[in-house]
Amino acid sequence: MSSASIRRTHWSALALGAASVTLLAGCATPGGSESDGVQVVATTTQVADFAREVAGESAEVTGLLQPGQSAHSFDPSAAQLLALGEADALVVNGAGLESWIDDAVDASGFDGVLIDASTGIELEATEDDHDHDHDAEADGDGDDHADDHADGNPHVWTDPVLAERMVANIAEGLADVPGIDADAVAANADEYTARLDALDAWIDENVATVPVEERLLVTNHDAFTYFLHAYDITFVGSVIPSFDDNAEPSAAEIDELVERIVATGVQAVFSEASISPKAAETIADEAGVAVYSGEDALYGDSLGQPGTEGETYLGSQLHNARLILESWGVTPSPSPSVLGG
Repeated sequence: MSSASIRRTHWSALALGAASVTLLAGCATPGGSESDGVQVVATTTQVADFAREVAGESAEVTGLLQPGQSAHSFDPSAAQLLALGEADALVVNGAGLESWIDDAVDASGFDGVLIDASTGIELEATEDDHDHDHDAEADGDGDDHADDHADGNPHVWTDPVLAERMVANIAEGLADVPGIDADAVAANADEYTARLDALDAWIDENVATVPVEERLLVTNHDAFTYFLHAYDITFVGSVIPSFDDNAEPSAAEIDELVERIVATGVQAVFSEASISPKAAETIADEAGVAVYSGEDALYGDSLGQPGTEGETYLGSQLHNARLILESWGVTPSPSPSVLGG
């Protein structure tokens, strides 16, 4: 059976499962949904956080992905398809990140307002000329995978200024949802944008204390392109040779990265909270540099668990910036009080 046939069978099964859940829910709660308020479903942890900040009390926001989950290989459950089918709005990161979203929308029967948070954002190419065929083979997803991110790197939220654009897109989309308090949404978006402005200014001020030639970074995978460009940081390389965190490095790619680390004088390798740190630890050990993992890992594709510094977008960005600055030998200034500093 072909991979395409397998995917069709899988989504058909999920659709049937969702229909069964719908039937049971209808029997238990005559008259429709248990909630009378506006229901918003968001895909990634980042856009869910943005949507909650913008919606405030105007809507209930449900995130499909949980902390630590990767959007690259997500597989929604029947219950999640049911929630999507009943939602008044769906917020997506867009930019090709959620390759599974079209199938999920079709299987769920969603017919609400679709909000693409990346609308109007010019996508960057990856830092390296990645071999998509290699990535596709690692994922077992053939040519379909190679096309998922053909237009550019989807990790646009890593630049706080682009996050502001995402927030504006979400606010504009939510204002069109029946039952939403558009004035409250606009006010919430303005307040949150001011906090993003403060975050950007704080990061820029602290990074500026480091000579440009010393602003070097090695991460688990190529998820920080927009952050790097925003603050003039040089990307030396990634442990995983792709912006898809499901790919795996070859022995030759590991050796090549170790050589680049030694040649450039990079002082640390950063793992990411949602990815196994084993390869990063191996490379750091071979290169004789520090590794940041565990509680000191960066938040890339996903926000952190409740109670961690990365629980929110603002917290995750502060966490990431502080650790990167510390790896360069800089003690960051206190963060603005508006950010909880």
